Amino acid sequence: MPGRNDPCPCGSGKKYKKCCAQKAAITVEDVYIEELDRVLQTFYDVYPLRKDYQSYIQMADEWKKSLSPYLIEEMTEAIVMDYFFFHERTDIWTSYLEKTKKEMVRPKTIEVLETWNHPYMILARVVGVEDHYIVVEDILTRKQVKVRREGEKPVPLDVHVFCFILPDGSGMEESYLAISSMIFFPKDQQQVFDTWIGNFKKQEQSAEEFYKAHSIELWENLGENGFDGLEFTDFEADVFLKIEAFLEERNRPWEELVDIVEDYVVEIQPKARKAVAIAAGAIRFGGEAGLFEPVGMTIKEIAEEFGVSASSLNKYYNEIKSYSETRVAQ
Repeated sequence: MPGRNDPCPCGSGKKYKKCCAQKAAITVEDVYIEELDRVLQTFYDVYPLRKDYQSYIQMADEWKKSLSPYLIEEMTEAIVMDYFFFHERTDIWTSYLEKTKKEMVRPKTIEVLETWNHPYMILARVVGVEDHYIVVEDILTRKQVKVRREGEKPVPLDVHVFCFILPDGSGMEESYLAISSMIFFPKDQQQVFDTWIGNFKKQEQSAEEFYKAHSIELWENLGENGFDGLEFTDFEADVFLKIEAFLEERNRPWEELVDIVEDYVVEIQPKARKAVAIAAGAIRFGGEAGLFEPVGMTIKEIAEEFGVSASSLNKYYNEIKSYSETRVAQ
């Protein structure tokens, strides 16, 4: 702990007592992470400039023509923007970075920005989950890195993730942050990634060159295999739709219950044969937890409505209840 009259370790040049000592709940790391986030957000707020906009539109139109059968337009545009900045027009990013470094005051922030000249793309499998990071392994290089988590939502092992990354400045080896949002792919896309690994091994390009050369093809392959931008498998999505339909029909709110069940299926990965069994158990849980007004049905009647046995309903009711209690206790 620095003395009150010592230079503040955040690198502002001020004395500790006149800087971070006044924000005891905020760590030095919090300060520069917030500053780095601001650098990234400002970039997306300002760019592309008018002089570069036509180039971006041309690229976006090409991608939308190929991906419109699979992804909504807004998602395609967001994906294209990252490829445009960090694969096609890297000069826009590096120019912004040079300008930004001149405006920064904190040496620590400038030090991190010096490592940001070359963002790179990863398509990786989640092999570990920590409090603040997910550990991922690139499918082509097999290199493992840590990527800072964006929130508290559970992340299951063995799903795949796409993003462009930069060093996060934490000082830990191979630790990064995602430049924009991470896109997670459910496990039913494994076949696409296996095919990509096989194709990569048959040629001589580096992983970065391969990703760049086959960028649209990747998303076409995912779309052809059923990916529509959602992070859930068809089975998981069916669970949520069954819950939503049941409650909407009875004029009950479904959002809070579905939020809990989403986390439950991602983190616990229940081995149900039928989506309706989980949905039925969720309805019992939601009613008893007070998430909506009672639907006026017995357990047996709810089970019959979903076409499952009462024992199946109770199995998933107990699992969801236990999961929810554990989540609240954390």
